[in-house]
Amino acid sequence: MANCAVESSTDRLSEVEDKQMIIDRNPFARLRIKDTRALSLIQKRGKCDFCHKSRKFFCYTCYHPVVTCLHFPRVKLPIKIDIIKHPREIDGKSTAAHAAVLAPMDVKIYTYPDFPEILNKEETVLVFPNKDSAKNITVEDLFKREERSCDISPEIPETIFPIKRAIFIDSTWQQTKSIYKDQRLRELRCVILRSRISQFWRHQKKSPRWYLATIEAIHQFLVELHTYALGIEEEYNNFGDLMESNTDKWFDYCVTNNEEIMQKYNGQYDNLLYFFKYMYEKIHSMYNHNRLLAYKRPVK
Repeated sequence: MANCAVESSTDRLSEVEDKQMIIDRNPFARLRIKDTRALSLIQKRGKCDFCHKSRKFFCYTCYHPVVTCLHFPRVKLPIKIDIIKHPREIDGKSTAAHAAVLAPMDVKIYTYPDFPEILNKEETVLVFPNKDSAKNITVEDLFKREERSCDISPEIPETIFPIKRAIFIDSTWQQTKSIYKDQRLRELRCVILRSRISQFWRHQKKSPRWYLATIEAIHQFLVELHTYALGIEEEYNNFGDLMESNTDKWFDYCVTNNEEIMQKYNGQYDNLLYFFKYMYEKIHSMYNHNRLLAYKRPVK
């Protein structure tokens, strides 16, 4: 029996690895992301209007674009996102800036000890695993609550999504502990995400591939939140699309208002990965995927 169990476990791991190999061939195949080729046409660097430093596409210190908005999408989010960045996290290496540039009306970044004001703990969650795993909840658990008064219109976004704000910590795994110890965070519910394999190209020692980059985690959280609230389009959720190489049909999809958000999930937040996708493709044009240490990490 023990041998059978081991074989079964090995088979499952093999299936996960095989599926991941398909995804790795074209990880953004079914995502509805604006054509990133426009960024490749930009040759000159620009100057940030705030700090006046030279940047390529956006200032990763001020979270301000230095190119015209025609070169990148804007994303409307259903809730507010606060990101607390460790002071030793290198600005230019963090993907948190992507969210602030692409969704400036809904995302704000704080450098610890600066901290977001938490007005309502019941409407705010921390997307981070609690040290006591028994206290962790999933996105699905957020929806297991008493029904609100029936006289409130279900068309209002606040009645669809059970929270109004989510907080993320932007740092290496070792650095997060000092921020998580802050009592203001310890009082929040800790939400964990479904397993998702990271496509981040930066290697972190002793971390498996399901440790996500900050922008990946934000995207994953919003997809889960939206899916549990409103469902997901069958075509979008089709794994077979991952093997398609032609993704032109997804280009220039951009959500700008609540009416578009309040539909089944069909890529409304995928453009959060716009700069991430561009950088991924840039890195992979210079290096072989199979030789990068970041992708040699275990998937489980």
